[in-house]
Amino acid sequence: MELRKHPLSDYDVISFVNNKFHILLSSDTVNSHLHALEADGLIKGDGAQGKKVYTLTEHGRETAVAFLNSKDKILGLILNLFVGA
Repeated sequence: MELRKHPLSDYDVISFVNNKFHILLSSDTVNSHLHALEADGLIKGDGAQGKKVYTLTEHGRETAVAFLNSKDKILGLILNLFVGA
């Protein structure tokens, strides 16, 4: 998770996703998700030099850790739903 390492702007998010997954997201799509994450208290936006950069809040860090710790359980659930055990 890049936001755990350093703050990101909407452009940084678009570039990261494009470089890693070869998917080009629109700025509207990214910004709507960033605003939702901010509204939920998971990230905090700060305007600097004409662009807004986002950092994880403490609640966001805790949520990220909980998600990473649960990913095997989530994957198992999805596999059971679609493939069967």
